Amino acid sequence: MKLDRRQWMAAALASTALFAGAAAAQTYPERPISVVVGYPPGGDTDAMARMFADKLSQRLKQTVIIENKPGAGGTVGNTYVGRAQADGYTLLFTPNPFTTAPFVLKLSPSASYDVLNGFEPIIKTATQPLVLVAHPSAGVKTVPALVAAAKGGKALTYASPGAGSPMHVVAEWLNRSAGAKIMHVPYRGVGPSVNDVVAGHVDTAWVTLGPVTQYFAQGRLIPLAIGDAQRSVLAPNVPTLVEQGYKDVVVGAWNGFFAPKGTPPEVVKLLNGHLNEILKMPDVIEKMATFGALPAGGAPDVLGKTNASEYQVMGKLIKELGITAD
Repeated sequence: MKLDRRQWMAAALASTALFAGAAAAQTYPERPISVVVGYPPGGDTDAMARMFADKLSQRLKQTVIIENKPGAGGTVGNTYVGRAQADGYTLLFTPNPFTTAPFVLKLSPSASYDVLNGFEPIIKTATQPLVLVAHPSAGVKTVPALVAAAKGGKALTYASPGAGSPMHVVAEWLNRSAGAKIMHVPYRGVGPSVNDVVAGHVDTAWVTLGPVTQYFAQGRLIPLAIGDAQRSVLAPNVPTLVEQGYKDVVVGAWNGFFAPKGTPPEVVKLLNGHLNEILKMPDVIEKMATFGALPAGGAPDVLGKTNASEYQVMGKLIKELGITAD
């Protein structure tokens, strides 16, 4: 079959691009890699990013630096990476509000990004079960007891790490499913919300497991439910919402690495391979457990499918529940 001039040129360009991508992967990385985190230093997301950066640096024999770009619920960092050069030297490490933020926040054109088509997924690094905890003064030890108290007229509150967070979503989903009204008290991060529920300033809180498991044995917090479909190995004695009669209420947290759209597939494959090996390291697994996180891993499309599914399901739910960051 003969090719006309246009077809020949298209084939030549495709071959050149493929060769260039393969050549880049063979020499990558030739200079330091920047991992952008859309949150301030000191939190779980930042700490996990630094752990992965250190391990990547050792394996790649190249400097991997963390660049914090906080603001607008992580969207400042997300937007920055989405518009960066697609060469593998600017990556994004993010939790799952990456997927839902556009539904919650009123983003200006200068701070918007394309959740589904603007990035190359690299790897889903972890899942983080969400847990509902209560201060002993709330007088409840199960979700049915909490719901009964709220329906009986008791004014109850729940803390979340921020309006529009997965914790906010699961709490309002439970409110709707149970026909109860437990008042939302948003905080700026998990740490402050944990501090206030431990002090009894709020009755309950939806948080990740890492910061609160130490208080269970002490009796300073009572675990009421896990938001995942299954119990967590990190807290095997805590029942799920599903077990307690709320079969439709299932929300968890995750995090992962993305690159700008168009990053060479060979570079994505290289990073995915190294990060999968890092997730098998005993010291990494142990450290992740302190954050209430479990290793995930897998091919890039595992993260891609998670992102796409959550965009559809959680986006619809956020609209139905009327959740905003205001």
